[in-house]
Amino acid sequence: MSNEELAYDFSPMLKVYKDGRVERLIGTDIAPPSTDPKTGVQSKDVVISQEPGISARLYIPKSTTTSSPQTKLPLLIYFHGGGFCIESSSSPTYHNYLNALVSEANVVAVSVDYRLAPEHPLPAAYEDSWAALKWVASHSDGNGSEDWLNSFADLQRVFFAGDSAGGNLAHNMALKVGCEGLAGVNLIGIVLVHPYFWGTESVGGEESTAPAAGREFISALWRFTYPSTSGSDDPFFNPGKDSKLGELGCVKVLVFVAEKDMLKDRGVYYSEILRKSGWKGVVELIEATGEGHVFHLEDPTCDNAVALEKKIVAFLN
Repeated sequence: MSNEELAYDFSPMLKVYKDGRVERLIGTDIAPPSTDPKTGVQSKDVVISQEPGISARLYIPKSTTTSSPQTKLPLLIYFHGGGFCIESSSSPTYHNYLNALVSEANVVAVSVDYRLAPEHPLPAAYEDSWAALKWVASHSDGNGSEDWLNSFADLQRVFFAGDSAGGNLAHNMALKVGCEGLAGVNLIGIVLVHPYFWGTESVGGEESTAPAAGREFISALWRFTYPSTSGSDDPFFNPGKDSKLGELGCVKVLVFVAEKDMLKDRGVYYSEILRKSGWKGVVELIEATGEGHVFHLEDPTCDNAVALEKKIVAFLN
């Protein structure tokens, strides 16, 4: 057998060869933690767990070093996207994005580096994200292992956010908080940017907006990253099939969709079913016209990306 024979081809994201080799085509670049020259935001990497290997990148805004006495700031816990199989918290895309967001919103941020499929198939990313949240919660008395969280983060003003697969994680973590609680943490709201949800039956205008090949790619990628899943109606992937949806553990939700994104109708549908679920909070839905999936990461200075950031900043404050 030649070692070039493909077992899976999820271009432009990754390829898996029959000999087991995984080739990530994008999302492998690394930006080191730093003091950002433009914003003055400082970042550093921390190990949350050695086994399994979970880490995070922490961010503090310039105000933490310049204003005194120190008032604690809202805490944003961010989950990166990448279909559960590419990207990381040290990817330049996310590093630059969080530098800008932390500076604009004047918040402390924890960007979770969960393990990726296929080497670590789902539910690993969910388990790692929950472990990261419990680690954050261990700082609620001001005596945790990480000084930045003890000193600067207000655990009574916590938000989750994520794009694409990260939006899926943010939702599922907020649902777990609602169902199980997270002692010492008050989750106020979640921000889902172009969330990666799906289902076997099409919703809204999906028949026309998502071509058959695109629909198949989305459901095949899910099965690839979560081999033991029940399929596209798994409650992790289709919140409409989750009997516990009304227990979402926050009081406000901000959902962004993009007109030219195949996942757009899922974000709209999520907002609708959440309103009908018995959940007591407020959900706001915002659509960017003329834009595609995670456009704000690819072109962070375009007008629609600037508007999206302003909206998130207002939501966090």
